[in-house]
Amino acid sequence: MANPQTDPADGTLRPVRRRRAELTLLLASIGVTAAALLLASVSVTDGIDSRAVVYTLTLGAGALGLHVLLRFVAPYADPVLLPVATALSGLGTTMIWALQMTRDNDPGNGEADRQLLWTLLGMGLCAATVLFVRHPRRLTMYTYLIALCALVLLLLPLSPLGHEVLGARRWIMVGPFTMQPSEFAKVLLVVFLASYLGRQRDVMALVTRTFRIGGVKVFSAPRARDLAPMAVGWGLAVLLLVGTKDLGTSLLLFGTFLAVLYAATARKSWVLIGLLAFSVAAYVAYLLFGHVQNRVRIWLDAFDPEVYHSDGGSFQVVEGLIALAYGGLLGTGFHDGEIQNLFAADSDLILVSVGEKLGLTGLLAVLVLLFLFAQRALRIALGCRDVFLKLTAFGYGFITAFNVFIVLGGATLIIPLTGMTTPFLSAGGSALMANWLIVGLLLTISETARRPQESFSAGLAPSDPSTEVINVRDLPESVRDRRQSPPAP
Repeated sequence: MANPQTDPADGTLRPVRRRRAELTLLLASIGVTAAALLLASVSVTDGIDSRAVVYTLTLGAGALGLHVLLRFVAPYADPVLLPVATALSGLGTTMIWALQMTRDNDPGNGEADRQLLWTLLGMGLCAATVLFVRHPRRLTMYTYLIALCALVLLLLPLSPLGHEVLGARRWIMVGPFTMQPSEFAKVLLVVFLASYLGRQRDVMALVTRTFRIGGVKVFSAPRARDLAPMAVGWGLAVLLLVGTKDLGTSLLLFGTFLAVLYAATARKSWVLIGLLAFSVAAYVAYLLFGHVQNRVRIWLDAFDPEVYHSDGGSFQVVEGLIALAYGGLLGTGFHDGEIQNLFAADSDLILVSVGEKLGLTGLLAVLVLLFLFAQRALRIALGCRDVFLKLTAFGYGFITAFNVFIVLGGATLIIPLTGMTTPFLSAGGSALMANWLIVGLLLTISETARRPQESFSAGLAPSDPSTEVINVRDLPESVRDRRQSPPAP
C-alpha cells in the first residue's frame, strides 16, 4: 500500500532528510580541495606551503559550519548543492593561487587570500539567507520593491560612482573597493520575474492573437498590452548594452528573462519576438559603438595578424586558444604553461587556465560540476508545487548554465568574447558572493519543496499573511454576531 508521506506525486521531491549524504559528499569535496592545493603547493614551491593548509582548513570549516546549520534549520534541503559549491570554490581558490605564484612578474598570493575572504563572506551570506528566508514564498509580497532594488543596482555603474575598465563600465568604486552591482541585480531580477510571471502567466499564455494563412495557424502573438514585460526586459538589456557597454551581462539577463518567460507561458512566440528585439538592439549597438565593433571583429578575424597586433585586438583570445591546445588531455601541471602571464587568466579566462593546467580531463570535470549545480536547481524546480518557487529555481539553474556557455563560448570563439566571470571559480568578490546567495536561496527553496506536507502547512500558516488561520472564536462578540446573523432581505 502506498504511503503518501514517502511516495510523492509525480515530479515532487521525496520528504526525506539527506544530511548524512550531504556530509559524505562534503567531506569528498574538502578532500578534493585539499588534494588540489597540496598538489599545487608541491608543484609550485617544491614543498607543502602553509597557505595550502590554511586555505583547506578555512574552506572546510566554513562548509562544515553551513552543514551543521542545515541540520538544524533546513534538514530537508538539497544534499548536493553545498558540496558542489564548496568543491568549485576550492578549485577556484587553488587555481588563482597557483596562477599568481607562477607569474613571471610580481608573483604573490594576495588575490588568493582575498578570494578566500570573499568565499567566507559568501558562505556567511548563504547562512543568513537560510536563516532569515525560511519561507521564500513571502518574497512575492515585495515584488516591485525587489524590482526597484535590481534596477538601482543596474544603474549604479552609470552614476558618478561608476568605474570603467577596458571600455566596459560595469563596476562602481568606493574608496579602494570596487563592486559589480549587476551580479546582485541578476539574483533579484530572477525573483521579480518569477513573482510577476507566476501571477500573470495564465493571461499571457492563453490570451493571444492568432495569425492564419488560408485557415492554417502559422503564428500566435501576445496582445499589445501584455508586451509590457517584454518591453521592460528589452529596455533593460539595451540600457546595459548602451550605457555600460557590457555585452555579457545584457545577454545573460535578457536570455534569462526569455527563459523564465517561456517556462511560465510555454509560448514559443514570446521567445521569437524577444530574440528579434534583442538582435535589432545588438545590431544598432554594433553600428553605433566602436567597442562592440571591435568585439565582433575579434570574433570573426581573430587570427588575422592586423587584428592580433592591434590595440585591444585578439591577442588575449588567441593566446587562450593556444593555451587550451597546449594543455592537451592531461594538462601541463600547475607549474608549467604560460597562461598565468595572460591578462584576466584568473577571472574572465579561468576556464582556459583550468584547461591548460589540468587538460581536457580537468576542464570536463569542472564543467560537470558546474552543470551538476544547474541540474540540481532544475530538479528543485520540478519538485516545487508553488509556481513562484518553481520559476525561481528554474531561473537560477538557467542563469548558471547560460553563464558558463557565455564564458566558454567567448573563450573558444563560438560567440564574441564578453568578459564574464565563471560561477564560483573566477577571482572577484561580487560574483562569488552573489553565487553563494543563490546557493542559500536554492537551499531554502528545496527545503520548502521537500518538507513533509503536515509540517509545511503547520509551519507556514501561523505567520504567513496569505494563509493565516483565524479562529472565529477569538473575534470580538460584535463581529461574531454579525457573522452569525442572517443577511438582510
